Amino acid sequence: MLMTHDATITAEAEETKPAPLSEADERLYADIIKALKTVYDPEIPADIYELGLIYRVDIGEGGMIDIDMTLTAPGCPVAGEMPVWVKNAVSAVPGVSDVKVNMVFDPPWDQSRMSDEARMALDMW
Repeated sequence: MLMTHDATITAEAEETKPAPLSEADERLYADIIKALKTVYDPEIPADIYELGLIYRVDIGEGGMIDIDMTLTAPGCPVAGEMPVWVKNAVSAVPGVSDVKVNMVFDPPWDQSRMSDEARMALDMW
């Protein structure tokens, strides 16, 4: 059984909200988000989660995690490295057995995906 939890829910996604997670999976999801917040884009002083680069986090049976992420720009100099950083950070979370990171560019990232925390860090009000 695969449980999907979108990191960012848009108005369009409201209609297809994932089923609620179990209490254990909610804790695991929270720990995964904490791990994602330790990964920073080296050119931007904000973590990848607050920047809105994480599009989807799926929690599968046995702690299998599937993540869709993007970059601020397709030509990002760390494009090959950042998925490895994400995999390493999430793999260290207790209860995670394996992590698959998918790089996606649809929809393209834009500044509207950033959290208020990232906007404050970048002074983009």
